[in-house]
Amino acid sequence: MIDTTALIKKYYAEGSDIYNMLVKHSADVTRKALSIVKEHPELHADAIFVEEAAMLHDIGIYLTHAPAIHCFGEYPYLCHGYLGAEILQKEGLPRHALVCERHTGTGISLEEIIREKLPLPHRDMRPQSMEEQLICFADCFFSKTRLGEEKTPEQARKKLLPFGEESVRQFDKWCEMFL
Repeated sequence: MIDTTALIKKYYAEGSDIYNMLVKHSADVTRKALSIVKEHPELHADAIFVEEAAMLHDIGIYLTHAPAIHCFGEYPYLCHGYLGAEILQKEGLPRHALVCERHTGTGISLEEIIREKLPLPHRDMRPQSMEEQLICFADCFFSKTRLGEEKTPEQARKKLLPFGEESVRQFDKWCEMFL
C-alpha cells in the first residue's frame, strides 16, 4: 500500500492551509468512495486502490491559481487534474494518475475540450474504470470551500448543471449505480 500522506507531504508543507484543506477534502472523498465499494461488492472495485487514488486525486491543485482555496500557482484551476496526473506519473503511479486526470466534474470529453477551447491537453478525460468512476462520483459531493459538508445528490446535480446536460446525465447514471 502506498503511503499517501508521505506523498502529499512531498509536495505540500504539513500544517499549511493548503495541506490541511487538501487532506480534509481528500479524506471526505475517500470515505464516500470506500462506502460505495463496501455497499456494492458486485462492482468488484479494488478498495485499496480506491483509498490511495481518492487521497491523491487533487495532488495537483497547488500548481493552479485559486486563492480561495490557498492555491497560488500559475495554471487555471481546471488544469489541476492533468497536472496531478503528471506528478503521479513521475512518482511511478500511472493508474493513480488516470484518476487525477479524469476526475474533474464528471470527466471532460475530447470534444468538449476542443469545442470550449479549454486549456487542457487534447485527449479524452472521462473516467473509465469502475474505480475512476466511483472516485469521480464521490468527489461531486464535496467542495474545498465547505470542508466536511456532504452535498445531497440534488445539490451535487445542481452544481453540475453549468457544465451541461451530459454531466448531469452521467451523474444520474452514477446515482443509479452507486446509491
